[in-house]
Amino acid sequence: MSCVERADDFEKRREKLQAMSDEELHHHFWRLVEKIVEPLIEEARSHTTPSIERSILLRMGFSSIEARELVAKIQQHNLLGHGAGRLLLELAKAKQLSIHEAGSALLSGQYWEELPV
Repeated sequence: MSCVERADDFEKRREKLQAMSDEELHHHFWRLVEKIVEPLIEEARSHTTPSIERSILLRMGFSSIEARELVAKIQQHNLLGHGAGRLLLELAKAKQLSIHEAGSALLSGQYWEELPV
């Protein structure tokens, strides 16, 4: 496997940065970071899987059995794209329940029509 050597253009690229103050460099850096990360954030917002959603519910304190059942029911209602954790969190806030109580209520068939989507 051969590698093409990259031309050393450091000095040329550095010219526009040399005139910047530390504060300007700081802002320039974070603009570039946002530009790089933006597609990743959009991808995370628009793409999920049952496995990811179960993992989130496990971290919210649900058992693996509860998480599996909740994700299956959320998927049956075509709501998985809204995020299982977000749905439970917002339902819990709206109904003044704990997150676990909100999940248990959904498992027993309550509040499906009231989920904030």
